[in-house]
Amino acid sequence: MIPVLGSTTTSSRSRLLVLNQYYWPGVEATANLLTELCEAFAVDHDVTVITGASPDFPARQVRKGVEIVRVRSTSYDRSRLWRRAVNYVTYVVGVVWKATFARRPDLVVCMTDPPFIGAIARVIAARFRRPVLVIAQDVFPEIAVKLGRLRNPVVVRALRLLVDSSLRSADRVVAIGETMKLRLREKGVRSERIRVIPNWCDVTSIVPSPRDNPWAREHRLVKRFVVMHSGNVGYAQDLDTLIRACTFLRDLSHLAVRIIGGGARREELILLARRLGADNVRFMHWQPYELRSLSLSTADIHVVGLARGLAGYVVPSRLYGILAAGRPVIAAAEPESETAQLVARVGCGVVVSPGNPFLLARAIRAAHDGELDLAEMGRRARAYAETEGDRPVAIRRYEAVLNELQAS
Repeated sequence: MIPVLGSTTTSSRSRLLVLNQYYWPGVEATANLLTELCEAFAVDHDVTVITGASPDFPARQVRKGVEIVRVRSTSYDRSRLWRRAVNYVTYVVGVVWKATFARRPDLVVCMTDPPFIGAIARVIAARFRRPVLVIAQDVFPEIAVKLGRLRNPVVVRALRLLVDSSLRSADRVVAIGETMKLRLREKGVRSERIRVIPNWCDVTSIVPSPRDNPWAREHRLVKRFVVMHSGNVGYAQDLDTLIRACTFLRDLSHLAVRIIGGGARREELILLARRLGADNVRFMHWQPYELRSLSLSTADIHVVGLARGLAGYVVPSRLYGILAAGRPVIAAAEPESETAQLVARVGCGVVVSPGNPFLLARAIRAAHDGELDLAEMGRRARAYAETEGDRPVAIRRYEAVLNELQAS
């Protein structure tokens, strides 16, 4: 029997203890999503987030009703796997220490940074005899294995045992897509414990803006045909294919491809673009959150890539910001992926096979040459964001899960 939320408090407000390495002011997708989720929860619940170190911010503060506790973890550059592992371990040590002295929660919630945080959440919840909710943003270690980032069979087996057991023992697991739900079932998670809640975007903070806007003028993109990737620049995004596609488009003199963001492969991909002579490709750093409407709206079309074999193991959350900005999408992803299925169902873009520079180049050329109704695709994108991809829609679904746990 799952303990009743709120049963340990004298007020009607239950206490949520949330664990994730990334939170505000982080620029990572999980940081933004979790920040918005916790701030919404804070309206009706007392929320404490235990997150990683942020050098310019205090170890403890309250922001928009959420108590933020930052542990003394390392924050090394994540391009090397061992550095990322050190960040993970130091964060987990800090979480265990802080949680030991935390007020008794009514529910323990965690995302999947680090991937094995669910096991720590299970231990903490057992100490307080409380339920656990895991929000699976990716499926580990399978994603690392498929990307070639993790090859040691002993480590893989150990991580699979740790992650799979924590998922199977969670009281509820949120999958961010139907294909991901299948992956979780393959890991032994019972169907009745899985709830599918796609990620979202705040459609009031990201709105369609004219192509001719201050950000576009500042970066001299008003008179160019702009193709954009805005998000993590890592292994899963298959940005090699986008850069190689540009070598087939050298005759398009007004084409500008902008890759915005940071990640483990940024420097490597900059060198690839130089080596291939992809002069129409430029790399830009993360843009301030308050400028996202302008930067995303500057693109004529966005490319959302997902490397082959990753369908259901990860879902690119950047898609929702693009939809909110009312811009069309080229989804370079397998047809069974959530990204490809959404784009095809909504009619907000086109789908091409991943890892094929020629097919991606042909789709970009079709968009450039007016063969695609980009305006109509953008209209459909915004309409979907408003009705299905907006934050309040997702929050209501999460609150329903909390109510399930309370009623059990």
